[in-house]
Amino acid sequence: MSDIAERYVRLAHAIDAHSEGFIDGYGGPQDWAVRETRDPQALRNEAQALLADVAGVPEPGRRAWLEVQVRAMHTMTRLLSGEAIPYADEVRGLYDIEPRRADLGALDAALAELDAVLPGSGPLPAREEALRARLAVPRGEIMRVAQPILAELRARVTERFGLPSGEDFSIELVTDKPWSGYNWPLGNLRSRIDINTDLPVLLPALPDLMAHEGYPGHHTEHATKEARLVREHGWHEHGIQLINAPECVVSEGIAVNALRAVMTREDLEAWLTGDLAALSGVDPEDIRTFLAASHVKKALGGVSGEAAMRLHADGAPEAEVLDFLRTYALASDARAAQSLRFIQNPNFRAYIFTYSVGGDLVGAELDRGGADAYARLLREPVTPGQLRA
Repeated sequence: MSDIAERYVRLAHAIDAHSEGFIDGYGGPQDWAVRETRDPQALRNEAQALLADVAGVPEPGRRAWLEVQVRAMHTMTRLLSGEAIPYADEVRGLYDIEPRRADLGALDAALAELDAVLPGSGPLPAREEALRARLAVPRGEIMRVAQPILAELRARVTERFGLPSGEDFSIELVTDKPWSGYNWPLGNLRSRIDINTDLPVLLPALPDLMAHEGYPGHHTEHATKEARLVREHGWHEHGIQLINAPECVVSEGIAVNALRAVMTREDLEAWLTGDLAALSGVDPEDIRTFLAASHVKKALGGVSGEAAMRLHADGAPEAEVLDFLRTYALASDARAAQSLRFIQNPNFRAYIFTYSVGGDLVGAELDRGGADAYARLLREPVTPGQLRA
């Protein structure tokens, strides 16, 4: 089985040559990173052969993880070969999950509840935008405010889960991106976090953003698995991260629940309305209102997925999808356009479900097992199907 990881990595780079961005990060042997364009049908055959050989991997956990990952790679090669795969089947094939439609009745009920929470009168989107404007951190102040947040999160993660020696990341402020934040794994226990400032960065959202991308979210997971699975076990398939594969469901689930894993809702509110409000000059009452609205908006978590289904499965026109996002995501024109841009991106059109489905799967795992369950997800290869079981 010594060549399984090398074949996996080489196939991933060959797919990335056709679909740039398929590889999210790589820190393994450079002589495996051959990014050459090859015939999609040959890649499809290669993926099929690799899947058959993965069945012989002796370690059950490693084998189960590789099986779903290589199935996703096979789905990618089918798409590259020009096969027309229905959108819902594309989501299933790439991520080992079921795409979910939203319950419009539940969305309308959440909007009615928000109407009672958001101050002012008039359309809900305008009232939320007014609140967001009062909570925005000036671009020049983002790093100053983020530093104590990161220090606190890192201290809690170190105490609760531990961190591999030598891990670190840098942060950059960027523009013209379809996402609000991104973690780029760089290998050698390092990563880079980009914060997109196309739209205002809000103080109450900063702890979640830093936890999601950094401690104990994406950076922590990637560094921990590199130290444990690659360096200790020699499982070099974990030295590469793929964007269109089931690993993303678990990874986004870890990140969506990252802040919850180290801080209670009560602790977060006290921190935001106390030290962080004083540091940034934001009104604590506006923070409390935002947090109350955010709690209600969890019922709107399926809006982006529903928008993607309308666009890609139903064939709805862009204008209709934008109107849906403005109504149910309470999105300004700019935020609705950014959301549409995300679900239109070839690498993210099916990815959107990893947040809601992955968040629910990992959240249920935390409900059952608490910190120990979260620690296991940081350290071991786990598939969406194993979380569903």
